[in-house]
Amino acid sequence: MKESEHFLLNNQVKMPKIGLGVLFAKNNKEVENAVISALESGYRKIDTASAYENEEGVGRAIKNSGVPREAIFLATKVWNTEQGYETTFGAFERSLNRLQTDYVDLYLIHWPVASKYKETYRAMELIYKKGLAKAIGVCNFSANQMQDLMEHSEIVPAVNQVEVHPHHSQLDLLDFADQHGIRLEAWRPIMMGEVLKIPELVEIGNHHAKTPVQVALRWLVQRGVAVIPKSVTPKRIQENIDIFDFELSASEMKIIEGLNQNRNLGENLSHIF
Repeated sequence: MKESEHFLLNNQVKMPKIGLGVLFAKNNKEVENAVISALESGYRKIDTASAYENEEGVGRAIKNSGVPREAIFLATKVWNTEQGYETTFGAFERSLNRLQTDYVDLYLIHWPVASKYKETYRAMELIYKKGLAKAIGVCNFSANQMQDLMEHSEIVPAVNQVEVHPHHSQLDLLDFADQHGIRLEAWRPIMMGEVLKIPELVEIGNHHAKTPVQVALRWLVQRGVAVIPKSVTPKRIQENIDIFDFELSASEMKIIEGLNQNRNLGENLSHIF
């Protein structure tokens, strides 16, 4: 990937603007083929999690892809039931073993467990200091939770991975992240395909000879938000990364901003794994 296709995190680590998400991808040839297809299409970031139960498949795919490990930005997450100071170290070690790697590029708290996220993050700070994670961060934290965490930690999180898409633009959280040098990363960026039915995105896409999915992803990247669209279909995986050869105008960006409904598609997602 080109330099222009990366964001610089607050610790100067480069992270690709787009990666492959593998939520719900089965821990067999499905996830393996998806990861290999993504790497063949030019992706250099893979986002998984302990709770996805497919780290083994991701690890096998990376090993068999022919792409050097150091060329891949690999992210995983500590799950709710694994949180706590001592238990986080064990969870991290298990993830490394399943992924067949001796480090990850980004380690994240999957959801903010109120009684545990501060001690979990304290363990992650030690993992980071040992060089076992190149960057650390969180997922699904509100601005208040981020503020609370930062008041009790040494290292400002590099990333906050949250639900962001045209119907849930997260403007306040984006402002907070910008003020503190934290990079937002969007899960569900294409609303599980719902963006295909949004007329404004269809019209903008027609103007650029792009799909509504590509428009939604481009909108996020232009806002400074990283994206990890999920797919196991090679054609869609290829289409999703094809967003760096066009630019949305200021008026087009404003039209998409106007689609916001504060609509949370993944409100109860933390309880379904």
